[in-house]
Parts: sequence; structure tokens; C-alpha cells
Amino acid sequence: MQSKATTPQEYIDSLPEDRMKAMTELRKVILSNLPKGFKEVMGYGMLGYVVPHTLYPDGYHCDPKLPLPFINLASQKNFIAVYHMGIYSDPKLLKWFTDEFSKHSKNKLDMGKSCMRFKKPEQIPFKLIGELASKMSPQDWIDQYESVIKNRK
Repeated sequence: MQSKATTPQEYIDSLPEDRMKAMTELRKVILSNLPKGFKEVMGYGMLGYVVPHTLYPDGYHCDPKLPLPFINLASQKNFIAVYHMGIYSDPKLLKWFTDEFSKHSKNKLDMGKSCMRFKKPEQIPFKLIGELASKMSPQDWIDQYESVIKNRK
């Protein structure tokens, strides 16, 4: 479900009330914990937090016109998704998150490679998501991203 919203607030305002409350809280916790330098944008029909071209002129390897994606939030049909590219590429960060999750939630972690899915908004561990957002600076993410991309070539 890609949104046609052009701003983060427009995206949130378009959601059903229960999703709006959870997405507002996710946005707030991420913005208050995200290291300086990331930029909030709309991308791929989702709320996004990216390394802007001013910090990383090369952009995203799939489309260099786009800034380097880091975190995305989406209200999907059956769940709220938090996509965190750092978890996808950094095994230590993934281990930290999966170990911490059980301390913050009684529910089983529903996770793909970079996607955490929350079927019930009240089960989102907001504090943990905020802590996760704080774990990588833009430069940390650039370094991690480049190490993974260069190893694939």
C-alpha cells in the first residue's frame, strides 16, 4: 500500500485513527533519537529517514538520484512496518535488537531481513525503536553501506 502523500504529516493524517496514533508515536520517537544529519522524507510511499545528498552525494546505488535510505515507516494492510537498513546489513546490530526485543515485548518478533511487522499498534515497543534509531550516525550508516556494496561488486 503505497501512499500518494507528499509530506510526512499528510501521510499520517491519511491513516485510520488507531494507525495514526501509533505512526505519530513512531515518528516522534525516531525524530527524538535519530542522530543529527538524517533527513525526514517521503519515499516509496512511506515515511523515510535518509542520508541526504549533501552528506552522501553518491545517493542510493539502485537509483543515485535518491538519497541513501536508512529507516522507513509504513502502514500496510495488515500491520505497521518499520524498515531499518542497518539491521539488514550489520549482524551485531541485528543480534542486539533481537536480544533486546524480548525485554520490551511479550510477543514473538515478526521480522524479515530489514522489516519488523507489528500487527497490533499497541504492541510496538516504541522505546526500543527509539534506541535502535540512535545506534548509527549518518557516517556509521554510510561506512556500513559502502562496505556491503563494495563486497557485492
